[in-house]
Amino acid sequence: MKETYRHWYAFYHALPKLHRYSLGIKVDTIFVDTIEAVAWASFLPRDEKVPVVRLATRKVDTLKILLMVLWENKSLEDKKFIALSAELEEIGRMLGGWLGQLKKQNSPAK
Repeated sequence: MKETYRHWYAFYHALPKLHRYSLGIKVDTIFVDTIEAVAWASFLPRDEKVPVVRLATRKVDTLKILLMVLWENKSLEDKKFIALSAELEEIGRMLGGWLGQLKKQNSPAK
């Protein structure tokens, strides 16, 4: 997530001012919130992680949509959009795997 944010941060400064100070700030905030949620979840006890990992997953999904809006409005170049999207897809898969593992570990024994 940190590496993807670094890429976004480099792209953020190239956004047109109209979107940099509106949607760009929102995307930046969600990136930071997602990093915070992932870090937070990593230190929680196992039984308390699920809601925080779900929160991080929702934020990644929101990032994908908002980046698509920037791309559709021609504020984000194709190559940059594709790179960020691919990285966010991988992060989404990783969070989904983490969530699945947590659910399996927290399920009552049969």
